[in-house]
Amino acid sequence: MKEFSKEVYLQWYKDMTMWRRFEDKCRSLYLKQKIRGFLHLYNGQEAIPAGFTHAMDMEKDSMITAYRCHIHPMAMGVDPKKIMAELCGKVTGTSKGMGGSMHVFSKEHRFYGGHGIVGGQIPLGAGIAFAEKYFNKGGVNICFMGDGAVRQGSLHETFNMAMNWKLPVVFVCENNQYAMGTSVKRTANHEDIYKLGLGYEMPSAPVDAMDPEKVAEAAYEAIERARRGDGPTFLEARTYRFRGHSMSDAEPYRSKEEVSIKKEDDPIETVKGRILANGWATEDELKSIDDNSKAFVEECVDFMEQSDYPNPEQMYDLVYSQQDYPFVDKYEN
Repeated sequence: MKEFSKEVYLQWYKDMTMWRRFEDKCRSLYLKQKIRGFLHLYNGQEAIPAGFTHAMDMEKDSMITAYRCHIHPMAMGVDPKKIMAELCGKVTGTSKGMGGSMHVFSKEHRFYGGHGIVGGQIPLGAGIAFAEKYFNKGGVNICFMGDGAVRQGSLHETFNMAMNWKLPVVFVCENNQYAMGTSVKRTANHEDIYKLGLGYEMPSAPVDAMDPEKVAEAAYEAIERARRGDGPTFLEARTYRFRGHSMSDAEPYRSKEEVSIKKEDDPIETVKGRILANGWATEDELKSIDDNSKAFVEECVDFMEQSDYPNPEQMYDLVYSQQDYPFVDKYEN
């Protein structure tokens, strides 16, 4: 396991502040109608990708997630400028402007979405892991899902199959405590989501996901187990989102007081506190990092604004691999 050094903490602070600024800017762009459709922000959950990518082999391992998917690809190395362009439907985006907020992809960086179907990515994560094992590539897939997705039947089918074949996959429930507007305690007879894996004798555990160090420790153990060929792990990353489920969420199901209390555990402030306590940087130096983050996010917006929208014909080029597909011919004639 890599050490949690000064360099690691400063990188975490740099990344996490930029991710937070990026999402705040996305909120502003949505209100200006530059981003259309749905927009699911990640504020409060930044410790999860920070911790996982610290434990991953970034040359081999892959990642897949649901539709709250702007920050995960950044953690995997995808250019934030291309992600911003994708959110605004520009041709320079990661999916050439045709995926939008919920469908960010990057084959180059082994980030496989961004999926709008609740729980749809769970069997896909196992499929990626199956390919890793079948072709002996040595990589591990990190498959994220929300607390609402664990109520899908496909999770149980996938868990059974993954354990039976000892697939190199780490399943992670990002339990931010509300599936849209439904609290975890209203969806099942128990609130300990990690226990769902125990029925398959899958190693399972809860993790304090407001602390990147604790996330990294749990992630490292699970990833190494998978890499050894000992099969999957199920981690319940207990976190909290500071904003609504999406931009259309008025949040009637929780109080402002609850959110305020949860913000006392802000993972960015946790990282900042440890940096200052260890004398690894001064307040002024951290402010400079934050200022640079804000400036970089503005560069992302400038890149997006200067990019073109895709031509309508692009839809056929990206959807149909068969050049003489009848549907295309019908509409060209």
